[in-house]
Amino acid sequence: MNHSIVCRLFVPLAFCALLVGCGSRPSGDDIGQGGYYKVGKPYQINNRWFYPREDYSYDETGIASWYGADFHNQKTANGETYNKNELTAAHKTLPLPCLARVTNLDNGKSIVVRVNDRGPFSGARIIDLSQRSAQLLGFENQGTAKVRVQVLSDESKAIADAMRRYGKPVSVASAEQAEVVPASTIISESPAAESYSPEEQETLRPMHTTEETHLELLKTKPLPTVVQLPVTGRNRIFVQAGAFTLLENAQKMQHSLSKLGTVSISSAVINGTKFYRVRLGPIANVPQADTLLSKVKHAGVKNARTVVD
Repeated sequence: MNHSIVCRLFVPLAFCALLVGCGSRPSGDDIGQGGYYKVGKPYQINNRWFYPREDYSYDETGIASWYGADFHNQKTANGETYNKNELTAAHKTLPLPCLARVTNLDNGKSIVVRVNDRGPFSGARIIDLSQRSAQLLGFENQGTAKVRVQVLSDESKAIADAMRRYGKPVSVASAEQAEVVPASTIISESPAAESYSPEEQETLRPMHTTEETHLELLKTKPLPTVVQLPVTGRNRIFVQAGAFTLLENAQKMQHSLSKLGTVSISSAVINGTKFYRVRLGPIANVPQADTLLSKVKHAGVKNARTVVD
């Protein structure tokens, strides 16, 4: 089999030599064996709705956790077999599988993981990494870390296109309590997740592959290579209570939560729309952030989440 086919898909990227081992095989259960490509319908966990989608421009900061022996050798949300010693991860909304770079914002250590599972379903975590991934990123003992998660667009689109053409089609994983709801009621991970900008539409165009390439992609795994990236040290933890297009609504929430601590309003432009974000903090550490998040939700703000900025 011609390994250069897969390698050529990855060459244009600056990270390519560090991202994926072309044709290398995992030990134990092969990554991808028995798995299928899946995005999934909107689903509800713990009274919260999640809206999976193909987001190849995904780039978020937040808190990561890890999972290990309790789930070892169990099936992931797309039918692959979880191996705590491989570089994999769970995410609530990204397509399965895809590749993502995860960087520990405290120490600058950065790796690439294969996202093949759903979770974590705590509002305070944006990604759940395998035990080996946590070890390489240097936070296994702490249990959590401030991270940046970036989807690798070209590689992920190539895998998606290959698995659509030659993989086993499935609409929703059985582990999810899936139910279709109107888009207006869906609670998403980002304010603009229900619509695609022209730039996002461009990223959704598939990269065409062959059956031979598909087989190579299924055998491909991220290498256990840690890259040292620069970090600013400024990354602070906040509880974000909401994001509004009307300043008046943000000010009302700011006033209602003022008894819980310092509440600020900051603005951000997303896809051409200005949002006013209501945040509490900065917060010293993850346990304190978890406690404050619980208080904010108890005050009636069910969609509050922890962010790093």
